[in-house]
Amino acid sequence: MLAKPHIVANGPGSLSPATATLQRVSLFKSVSTVSLFTLVSRITGFARETLIATVFGASALTDAFNVAFRIPNLFRRLFAEGAFSQAFVPVLAATRAEKGDAATRVLVDKVATLSAWAVLLASLAGVLGAPWLVWVMASGLSQSPQGLQTAVNLTSIMFPYIAFMSMVALSAGILNTWRRFAVPAATPVLLNVCMIASAWLGAPWLVSQGIEPIYSLAGGVMLGGVLQLAVQIPALLKLGLLPRISVSPADIKAAWNDEGTRKILAMMGPALLGVGVAQLSLVINTQIASHLTPGSVSWISYADRLMEFPIAILGVALGVVLMPQLAAAKAAADSVHYSAMLDWGLRLVLVLALPCAIALLVFAAPLVSVLYHYGAFSANDVRQTSLALTGYGVGLLGLVAIKVLAPGFYANQDTRTPVRIAVVVLVFTQLMNWLLVPYLAHAALTLSIALGALVNALSLLIGLRRQGQFIPLPGWPLLMLQVLLACCLMGGGLYWAAHNWDWNGLQSQAWLRAGLMAVVLVMVSVVYLVTLRVIGVDLRALLRR
Repeated sequence: MLAKPHIVANGPGSLSPATATLQRVSLFKSVSTVSLFTLVSRITGFARETLIATVFGASALTDAFNVAFRIPNLFRRLFAEGAFSQAFVPVLAATRAEKGDAATRVLVDKVATLSAWAVLLASLAGVLGAPWLVWVMASGLSQSPQGLQTAVNLTSIMFPYIAFMSMVALSAGILNTWRRFAVPAATPVLLNVCMIASAWLGAPWLVSQGIEPIYSLAGGVMLGGVLQLAVQIPALLKLGLLPRISVSPADIKAAWNDEGTRKILAMMGPALLGVGVAQLSLVINTQIASHLTPGSVSWISYADRLMEFPIAILGVALGVVLMPQLAAAKAAADSVHYSAMLDWGLRLVLVLALPCAIALLVFAAPLVSVLYHYGAFSANDVRQTSLALTGYGVGLLGLVAIKVLAPGFYANQDTRTPVRIAVVVLVFTQLMNWLLVPYLAHAALTLSIALGALVNALSLLIGLRRQGQFIPLPGWPLLMLQVLLACCLMGGGLYWAAHNWDWNGLQSQAWLRAGLMAVVLVMVSVVYLVTLRVIGVDLRALLRR
């Protein structure tokens, strides 16, 4: 069970059974809240990608935008949501638990001061170094001179996005530590809304001005970054936690020498290496894709959106909620509670992520057709994107499980073990690319990532077991058999639906096609859930455990 005595916000103490029960319910509600807002984000994300696919299709110019957008996102994942969050959240949670709220606020101000100046300088360097960054990321765009120059221009416009998102990551870390999960989870919707507006309204206006319409998307990205940061401010003010950023050299020096910030920086080193290894794999894959058939980068990007849906709904939500909870349990030396939370998260991954993986494997073409096959997005684009999506489906279980397993190390302030695993996975992934790209082209790049994710997740699991951090609770073998049986029945229904209707042929009847897909997905979901219940899996009890 998850109910164990553990630390409270401002000091150690024991919890009554009633309070422990409330905490279990609170954990479930927190995951549900993050999942709900993430669902809204992914739905608007699908609307965004559908509109972009309809207006721009998959071409050298869409490749240019996707490369340019990946560059600030790469740095965001590397520094803001990657190494920084992995170091900042555990230290912030531990500081609050051990020293109280006042000391935590002081730490927040110092970290915010250093972060603001660092991202300002990084943004300036990124704008000036745009040509070099594009060449490193995707030199193959030179196949189309217009595409290469467009990528450079778009990178110069969008690189400052990292500054806004770095401060958003800081704000989210604070709010999540105070268990205010809704605002950070909802903010990505704003980016999607801004990009939808830019493609719908901005692109036609640019055409009327004789300007390449793809630039409208860059304006949407920047506006989205500004709004995502702006909506964090009222939530922070309400808690009295709005960071104070100093311009005084003395304050900057004091922040640099502070014990808490030094600890975060020390943890960021190995974490940066670990996240950097994963992002290096992305850079290599993008570079390879840029040398393949024009459109390859875009096909992979469209598949990314579908693959990220279950990862965000389940994996990211669990990771966001579990990280501060695990850190607090570790600070309280409550190993039973710590292990039980990991067990709960992994059971949810198995029950909810495996059917999603089956859907990507056997129902990829209908999904891509219904969501993207409009306007400039051709039948060939559907085929190529479906191949990329099928590759991701092979490793979706691993991709989601990493979001639960990695926090098990970070909450323990162990960033070195994930780094060593990430290096091995990088080598493995690129070996798979070397073997498979000549035969599978761009689909090999997604398949190699999927296989690498399975290796990564398995290695993290073994590491937690060997360290004694995770001790599985009874019932795993039976649960795996039950889930596999239910997935087989569900997968059979999806396979039949995928091969007995001409999904591309229904392009002119968009609402009929969308409704048909909705009916199929609802029916197979019911089959899956009913099968689980009949064979003895009480999903409601698992969610509330």
